[in-house]
Amino acid sequence: MRPARLNAVSACILLGTACLSLSSLPANASEETASKFADIAPDIAPKIAPFEAQYRLETRNWPSATITHTLSQEGQHWLSDMRFSLAIVSGQEYSRFSADDDAVRSLLFSSSYSLLGVGDSYRLTDNDIATLDRQAALVDLSRRAGHETCTRSAPCDLDFVDHRGRDEHFQYYATPGTHTVNVPAGEFEVQQVILTDIEKPDRHLEINFHPDWPGLIVSAEYQKEGRRQTRIRLTQFNP
Repeated sequence: MRPARLNAVSACILLGTACLSLSSLPANASEETASKFADIAPDIAPKIAPFEAQYRLETRNWPSATITHTLSQEGQHWLSDMRFSLAIVSGQEYSRFSADDDAVRSLLFSSSYSLLGVGDSYRLTDNDIATLDRQAALVDLSRRAGHETCTRSAPCDLDFVDHRGRDEHFQYYATPGTHTVNVPAGEFEVQQVILTDIEKPDRHLEINFHPDWPGLIVSAEYQKEGRRQTRIRLTQFNP
């Protein structure tokens, strides 16, 4: 059993993420793109820091839900954990990864869901992940946003694996500069990133990242054929 709505949620929190099916990076980026970022990463890329956050998840034809997102450090590694629960459905996924100034590397990824007491779980090791898992990619993408020359007319490639280890292919670009958004947690300056599914160009994801906290989503919206399917907004943030 694989609920369709769960897949839509997956398409939004990196981005496999709730909106949960997202993200790419140095492991499979073109040499040109990777080198452009590598030259400036040590000076510009924000350092990863732990936090706890909650988001309000709104999906068409489903009641709203709360997503809990925790980014924590475990020795030399990082752990990104996302989970949500409704009356009849719940889901969780986490990624263990390493990170330095210009690269993130997946070490372990786990994902599970349950619908009316029936569900499944998945586990990937680093040998199963050719690029990045979607949780680690979410962190990496947010660090890169605005520091690469990716534009609407010349987007960058975004490759990652889903919960089963299958390759996903997106393109993305960051809108120029930062802007302010208001969400239940308050007013924040954000860096907006637009992602498009290469195989389904009628669908795209807009993510507003916090520019100083890699992996933190201030808001995100998943659209299909110009109509919003899923939205998340930050409701609590504890650095």
